Amino acid sequence: MRDDLQELVDEVSRVLGAPATLEDRDFTLLAFCAHESGPAPAETTMDAVRTRSILGRGSTPEVRAWFEGRGITTATAPLRVAADPAAGILTRLCLPVRAAGELHGYLWLLDGGRTDVTDPAAPGLAEAVALAAEAGRLLAAGRPGTTDLAADLADVLTGVGGRAARSLDAALGSRTPVSVVALRPAVPGLPAGWRPPGAGAISAVLDGGRAVAVLLPLADDRDVRPAGALAASALTGLPTGSTAGVAAARRGCADLPGQWREARTAARVAAVDPRLAPAASWAELGAWRQVAVLPGPDPVLGALLTDPVLTETAAVWLDSAGSPQRTAARLCVHRQTLYYRLGRIAQLTGLDLADGADRLLLHLGVRAARLAAVDG
Repeated sequence: MRDDLQELVDEVSRVLGAPATLEDRDFTLLAFCAHESGPAPAETTMDAVRTRSILGRGSTPEVRAWFEGRGITTATAPLRVAADPAAGILTRLCLPVRAAGELHGYLWLLDGGRTDVTDPAAPGLAEAVALAAEAGRLLAAGRPGTTDLAADLADVLTGVGGRAARSLDAALGSRTPVSVVALRPAVPGLPAGWRPPGAGAISAVLDGGRAVAVLLPLADDRDVRPAGALAASALTGLPTGSTAGVAAARRGCADLPGQWREARTAARVAAVDPRLAPAASWAELGAWRQVAVLPGPDPVLGALLTDPVLTETAAVWLDSAGSPQRTAARLCVHRQTLYYRLGRIAQLTGLDLADGADRLLLHLGVRAARLAAVDG
């Protein structure tokens, strides 16, 4: 996935100490890199133009016209494009990417105005110009590089490596709050033409269509409601019985695998607990979070779990805090029937249902069996 152009952009970012973006002459994004050293705040390393370019794979005609009006199409040397605060545009350094005098694209650096383009001896400038020339030769030779954020997301979640996570951080901003949504289709595969909703969202189909991951930037790491809304909206295009889960928010993409586990757990729980269906968040799972890490129910429950009526009775009784009245009402049975079933549960398992530890074992085991059933 990473080719010569991506390595080149990484090097430009390093030598000038600033986030770098490479676009072709039509403003189509080819590669980008965040500069990860130093404490520069996000507002100095990301603006609306860079965000749209990375997430939208290019710039709008209006943005293109604005920059072309600053003389970049005829430039043969580095030039400074001044900021436009009203438009939300930060100052940036433009390195024309040329080969044999022909324009092939642009290297952009959000350097905060540090590099003096009028000084050939400015730190890193000559090396950056040489790298821009190398990019021109590569583009002229017909070897453009591309950055596929969906593939990066899939790589991170399947454990391929850290470079993809850095790519996503560069796209979104290393301090940007993000959440992950897991979609669990009721049947493997996705409807033709299905696309997850959400402006700025990045999605990846995993496990042969058995799961869809959606990475969503948030405005606030204390508010995952936009991710919940995306999950609910996405489910409307999936088969009945599909579920979704929402992970807790983090800043940046360093813990995407952890967020993916949270989101998938929430989607699994939503498939077995009607109170949380069809979309659940990690924050509202409660004891299900502990159940999800269990390898399965305790073997002592084996005989009980072969009887679906008694298993359901145990689950409802435990969820009702052992109340005979509430349990009988929820099961629509006479109280004597309930007492008979509880006796059978005790006989089959050897557990003392009046003992708190035994009841805990039973409760965790019944829930673990329910999760195992949806996974199977």
